[in-house]
Amino acid sequence: IKKQQQDVLGFLEANKIEFEEKDIAANEENRKWMLPPRLFNDSRYLGDYEAFFEARENNAVYAFLGLTAPPGSKEAEALAKQQA
Repeated sequence: IKKQQQDVLGFLEANKIEFEEKDIAANEENRKWMLPPRLFNDSRYLGDYEAFFEARENNAVYAFLGLTAPPGSKEAEALAKQQA
């Protein structure tokens, strides 16, 4: 679990994507149903590590996160090719 958390955090930090890290272990109710890492955009659940990893492998992380891919990124270039 720790490696997956570090993988997600490393990607977000490297790409300067703003995020807020929450420690679910502080709330016993959360621990019953949620294993980290889980990704949310505000209160909307996006998916787990496997979904994040798949999006990253497909150069679709920004879309997965509900964000616009920055110009020059692989994801933006792939979208431009699809729309052409």
